[in-house]
Amino acid sequence: MIIKEITAKSILTKSGLGCDYAINPYIGCAHGCIYCYARFMKRFTGHSEPWGEFVDVKVNAADTIPNKSLEGKSILFGSVCDAYQPLESKYELMPKILKKLIPLKPSISILTKSDLVLRDISLLKQFSDVEVGFSIPVLDERITKQIEPLAVSAKRRIDALEVLKENGIRTHVFIAPILPFITDWKKIVSLAKDYCDEFWFDKFNPYSACFGQIKTWLMDYDKTLIPKYEEIVSKESNYWKDAEKEIRDFCGKKGIKCRTYF
Repeated sequence: MIIKEITAKSILTKSGLGCDYAINPYIGCAHGCIYCYARFMKRFTGHSEPWGEFVDVKVNAADTIPNKSLEGKSILFGSVCDAYQPLESKYELMPKILKKLIPLKPSISILTKSDLVLRDISLLKQFSDVEVGFSIPVLDERITKQIEPLAVSAKRRIDALEVLKENGIRTHVFIAPILPFITDWKKIVSLAKDYCDEFWFDKFNPYSACFGQIKTWLMDYDKTLIPKYEEIVSKESNYWKDAEKEIRDFCGKKGIKCRTYF
């Protein structure tokens, strides 16, 4: 892992992802997920290293936040990196950032794969509008180690959801990417529903480098799935249309709030 400490001009950037701003305290992500769409960032950062093998740490991140009210504005943490990836336990950028934001009164949304977020519960509770979501694509820990090498297990993420819920923090689970014939999204919903305010669902992106990474992994996991995946991404396939209907019907019958991003 190549780690560099850098200084940033700003970390508060305008976003079109359903929020006003995004904050990414790091460039790159050590979780190394094979399906990560954010690997496109290499086009802009100048890194030649493989995605997942470098992280730039914005050591002055909190100092770049303007001291002006953000009331009525929304901020997403984790649009192109995980703010609570393993290096956060050493650098502790998030507590500094959150402390700087508390008096500015923005709405906060954090998407992570790490239960390290529990470290900052006392700070999160000081925001009047805050939510924390966990991305969970699979439950099998053996698969997790293959497709999300340095992420914590799904069980630890669900356990963290329970703690957050007990502390009055709004939560969601992002079941993404759904890997056909692998992701057991019904079981994920079943295990997390008591601690989760809403479930979000998304498919894998077949039009990026991620699909190539997924197919390479499938060669070892179960190469018979490759032609099935290629059929799913064909224009004639109704796989995702049918999957979306099944998700909405399932959640509707159980009174579970959900969003699909297909």
